[in-house]
Amino acid sequence: MNVSISLDFSQLKSVVSQCNLEEKLELLQLLEKETFSVRFKNFLNSVQTDELSLEDITNEVEAVRKTNYHAR
Repeated sequence: MNVSISLDFSQLKSVVSQCNLEEKLELLQLLEKETFSVRFKNFLNSVQTDELSLEDITNEVEAVRKTNYHAR
């Protein structure tokens, strides 16, 4: 048997507030899973920068390697 109901957002929040901690955590995991791609894209957009070139990064990596090699 399938049942369908319509809730507005405030009703949904009211229902969630009645859930126990375990149920809320399960809902949280579901929401995290379903929104991961959007959150990840937003994260990538927030850290994207044109300030460093591949040459800058390569030079820094080589400098760290050189320091680590001489520290041995």
